[in-house]
Amino acid sequence: MKNRLKVLRAERNMTQADLAMNLEVSRQTINAIEKGKFDPSLPLAFKMSKLFEQSIEAIFEYEDEK
Repeated sequence: MKNRLKVLRAERNMTQADLAMNLEVSRQTINAIEKGKFDPSLPLAFKMSKLFEQSIEAIFEYEDEK
């Protein structure tokens, strides 16, 4: 799944560690999500949406795997 997490984080001068602390996950989780190796759970996606004041659809874009 494509995402704008790295861009949104950079716009707010946040490190991966800062974001991880705010979302109560590990920095490795944030890294994996940013690189598209891991899709967040729905509750985590909602937390990100609230933190960045963006809709989930504005943060994540579904890629159809064909």
